[in-house]
Amino acid sequence: MDDLVSELRLRGYSDATIEAYERYNEQFDEHMEGSLENATASDVKGFLSSLIADDRASSTVALARSAVLFYQNHVLDKDISDVQTPKVESSLPVVLSPKEVRSIISAPSHTKSAAMIMMLYSTGMRVSELVSLRWEDLEPDRGVAWVREGKGDKDRMITLSDRVIDVLDDIDEDSEYVFAGRNGQMTTRNVQRVVKRAADEAEVDKKVTPHTLRHSYATHLLEDGNDLRLIQELLGHSNLQTTEIYTHVSSKAKQDIDNPLDQIE
Repeated sequence: MDDLVSELRLRGYSDATIEAYERYNEQFDEHMEGSLENATASDVKGFLSSLIADDRASSTVALARSAVLFYQNHVLDKDISDVQTPKVESSLPVVLSPKEVRSIISAPSHTKSAAMIMMLYSTGMRVSELVSLRWEDLEPDRGVAWVREGKGDKDRMITLSDRVIDVLDDIDEDSEYVFAGRNGQMTTRNVQRVVKRAADEAEVDKKVTPHTLRHSYATHLLEDGNDLRLIQELLGHSNLQTTEIYTHVSSKAKQDIDNPLDQIE
């Protein structure tokens, strides 16, 4: 799968996507009994049908389709199309309460782990953007930082909280990366482990990932009355409709509604 990995990296795909695309193409190769290069549209449909028969989620089937067709069409230069999958069910993101965020930030015993969680929540950064953050991208005097070549290869400005700036002063600057691993850039998997461990220690009864912190950041900004388009820019969404999902999970406006039962005397 080296040719697949190389093509994905050249196109700027994240480590998580590369790993997923490799996994599904390996599964497809097993389905094809080692004759992946000879696959046809019918073979792709048969593989996806087998996933559906195994009760895989529609989002999983859709990702598998994207992975398999990427390899067939962009690496092997085929033209396989008209492969449909079930519509992905729409689901609202998990959002933490401010109290839950505080408990998760307070859980780690290491400053670096707490700083990572604080940075994810206070900026809404994607985990891939966090591990790519360099010291040169920070402008603490202005209270901002820069996400370089984020999703869609776009740069964007993010704001830094005073608390984050203070805690970053306690992190060693031996590496070019703000949150460095043993061999340079930290892996996204390590960040995911840090967040999950902190949530477990804080006894938060929700599935918490780095993206949960991003969702919570956006929702809390919206509940504080910030403009939706500003939130769109801070998150790096290319489409406002993507940002509008947070209007469905924001609870503040709904909590302010007088319940009709309470109006009956």
